Amino acid sequence: MNNKNLLIKNLFLLLLVIIIAIIPMMFVKDGEFEGADGQAEEAITEIVSDYEPWFSNIWEPPSGEIESMLFALQAALGAGFIGYFFGRLAQKNAAR
Repeated sequence: MNNKNLLIKNLFLLLLVIIIAIIPMMFVKDGEFEGADGQAEEAITEIVSDYEPWFSNIWEPPSGEIESMLFALQAALGAGFIGYFFGRLAQKNAAR
């Protein structure tokens, strides 16, 4: 595959990712995108009103923005590791 076809393929994939990210936001108006932890806590509290968690957080981020940044960093590191792993695997297969 030459460089021009590879560039076109990558641009198409980037456009597809952008479309997949934007389309749901257009259809969900005033949606609350909260995490599963908060939803689970609400469900447990509805079932057992006197429930108390077994433990508390060691450290609570000072703001929601910092918490979101740490979550995004964790996701980026995980994606980087997975991409590196599959890249090395493809490189080894191509060398054979």
